[in-house]
Amino acid sequence: MRVAIVHEWFVDYSGSERVVEQLLQIFPEASLFAVIDFMPAHLRKHILHKPVTTTFIQKLPFAQKYYRNYLFLMPLAIEQLDVSGYDVVISSSHAVAKGVLTHANQLHICYCHSPARYAWDLYHQYLKETGLDKGLKGMLAKLILHRFRSWDLATAQRVDYFIANSHYIARRIRKNYHRTSTIIHPPVDVENFTAAGRKESFYLTASRMVPYKRIDLIVEAFNDMPDKQLLVIGEGPDFEKIKAMAAPNVVLLGYQPFEVLKDHLQRAKAFVFAAEEDFGITPVEAQACGTPVIAFGKGGALETVAPHTGVFFYAQEKNALKAAVEQFETNGLPYHPLSVRASVERFNQKRFREELRQFVSEKYHELQQGF
Repeated sequence: MRVAIVHEWFVDYSGSERVVEQLLQIFPEASLFAVIDFMPAHLRKHILHKPVTTTFIQKLPFAQKYYRNYLFLMPLAIEQLDVSGYDVVISSSHAVAKGVLTHANQLHICYCHSPARYAWDLYHQYLKETGLDKGLKGMLAKLILHRFRSWDLATAQRVDYFIANSHYIARRIRKNYHRTSTIIHPPVDVENFTAAGRKESFYLTASRMVPYKRIDLIVEAFNDMPDKQLLVIGEGPDFEKIKAMAAPNVVLLGYQPFEVLKDHLQRAKAFVFAAEEDFGITPVEAQACGTPVIAFGKGGALETVAPHTGVFFYAQEKNALKAAVEQFETNGLPYHPLSVRASVERFNQKRFREELRQFVSEKYHELQQGF
């Protein structure tokens, strides 16, 4: 069985790249395709140091840094990738990867991290945050995204089977693409975390600092609770803005290596998560450390945080988060580290590989049988 894996772009190592890493553990002989490949040398071990077949965007000016600016060319680019010589095509998609062209005798399975949020759910929010909600640039952006939505919907019909990373994403696939999907939760390296029984008094959040992660909301809430310490790990475009608004009880640590992040996850009183995330790997990692989570009660967090492992708040407002923190401290429910960890062991990497391998094998067998 000749397998091609089509990914959006290789520039770093985050959630979607972890999926590709596990796909390569299942299909080590698979070929890799992407719009661009600028993954640093020290991260290429995660893709087995494989060469990546890329598109013409790879050679365009400033593509390494500003590749997202070429979104209007990506539908054309992804369709130029020739995967016709493979039996199975697996697209790892949150934007254009699923648009790769396949023929009738090929099996195309899309592992969908999310329909492109800036074109669908977060369209108006994206335009406002980027200053593209008015003016000539705004009109151009709206035209590009309008055409992208039409292409995105059309290419969803090219996929034989969708796999969603959560029930939340399955609903969005049904809403935007009018397609059903099978849920296979993404792989989390829970084996690399251990539950720590000794918890300290600080709260922790960790994320790339971009608007939808709502780190600003978390900082605002803790600014109003000077008796509670918040540590923030991460960097990104909003770092300086958030640093400027932080009160003395809020400490921004910036980027930290994995071992430092893990140490803080193990020692934190609770992990705070305010994003409406497609799945949310970091809250799972926190729970794998035996640390309870205070999470926004929407999106993937509803599938990973349980009543005995954390507390929800249901509005992205600082008063709602403050109330959740108070509830966490006063509800009297003991959060046992081993019990918290046990609740997320089901998201381990081995489970992902077994479920994905079985799904592909069954669908490929059906294709061979002429179903």
